Amino acid sequence: MTERSRRPLAGVLAAMAVSLTGTRISAIALPWFVLVTTGSTARTGLVALCEMAPYVLVKAFTGPLVDRIGPRTVSWITDVVSAAAIAAVGLLHLLDVLSFWLLLLLVAVIGAARGPGDLSKEIMVPVAAERARVPLERAAGLAGVTERLASTVGPAAGGAVVALLGAQTALFAIACCFAAGSVVIVLLLPGRRATAPAGSGTGPRAAPEDGYWQRLGAGFRFLRRDPLLLTVIAMVGVTNLLDAAFATLLLPVWARESGNGPGAIGLANSALGIAAVLGSLLAAAVAHRMRRRPVFFAGFLLAGAPRFLILAVDVPLWAVLAVFALGGFGAGFLNPILGALNFERVPGELRGRVNALGDSLAWAGIPLGGLLAGTAVASFGLVPVLCAGAAAYFLTTNLTGLRPEWREMDRKPPRPRSCGDDPPDADAGADAAPGGRDTAAEPGTSGDLTSVRP
Repeated sequence: MTERSRRPLAGVLAAMAVSLTGTRISAIALPWFVLVTTGSTARTGLVALCEMAPYVLVKAFTGPLVDRIGPRTVSWITDVVSAAAIAAVGLLHLLDVLSFWLLLLLVAVIGAARGPGDLSKEIMVPVAAERARVPLERAAGLAGVTERLASTVGPAAGGAVVALLGAQTALFAIACCFAAGSVVIVLLLPGRRATAPAGSGTGPRAAPEDGYWQRLGAGFRFLRRDPLLLTVIAMVGVTNLLDAAFATLLLPVWARESGNGPGAIGLANSALGIAAVLGSLLAAAVAHRMRRRPVFFAGFLLAGAPRFLILAVDVPLWAVLAVFALGGFGAGFLNPILGALNFERVPGELRGRVNALGDSLAWAGIPLGGLLAGTAVASFGLVPVLCAGAAAYFLTTNLTGLRPEWREMDRKPPRPRSCGDDPPDADAGADAAPGGRDTAAEPGTSGDLTSVRP
């Protein structure tokens, strides 16, 4: 039996904390830097696209490489690349040699590095949890708490740094966060074996490696044969699109039309984020003792449609904040369940490529969310779009729960699964093998297979 060690889990969570904080700070500092240096909202939007598109695309195709090279190595290398690229933006601007097209190239490098970097940290969680002998739901809950804290603290820190020291100084702070994530991984996870998934081919008798496309194809085949994971990915893909539309356009338009102003956006997101942290902490403590399916759909019922509906009616700001807090609390239970489900169903040697494909599919609609919402609001007005969004969220997250494959969610795996095992049949009996695991979603997106993004 492997000796119990909490060091790998602590290292993964600490690396996630500092790198995700850097990512959240950059979400404020980088657009503000572009806006104040170029004065163009169109160029600011183009920079955001150049970061997000490589993130999704590169993440989709680097899964086999992460599986082959090892998540620890990929994690610290991509953190170094991210730190160097964001520092280069600040340094080149100081030297007055930063053209807009060079900025787009560096931002694309940052996005391309963050995709596999986030993926690597995600797939190290279950192996670290096994080393620490921590239940999967608890480990996924701790990862969710880390993400929620970064999503709550990061924007506040980013706003403070930008306001006090300027956007350019904030860029160097972001570079320090990424560099710190790399250092944490190197120091607290000293060897590849500590984070190598079981059956990943890292031992002395490892079988010869398949080629890249064969490995990528194995990930596709696994997903195609697993109805529950496919359903989860499709469902969260829709919710991530709706959450992106809500966060990037519907909420700001509501703040303007209601007269509450931009301060209401910060208050609403803070209420949601703080409550989500509390929900994630509770999920980390008790989720492994609860039935997953009712908790999962109850969480989505609280986190989804009510946020849209409350903005569609004329109510005081305190009522909006209360609904957002309730939604955040429900959302805190989602990623721990999704994480444990994925960790159980996906064999270790396939985790990189399967999670990469799943993440990319689940995040594919996020870049379109704001565009579709803007077109819809211009055509029909804010209130009808909010009501339609609430209906779409409810139908996607609750009525789809009637599908038979969701019964697999509450079934525990009788044994670790290997690459050669087929996923369990959704219609199998109670003794069949496992049930299992943004944004975002959060996205929104949020770093796990189907990161839920409120």
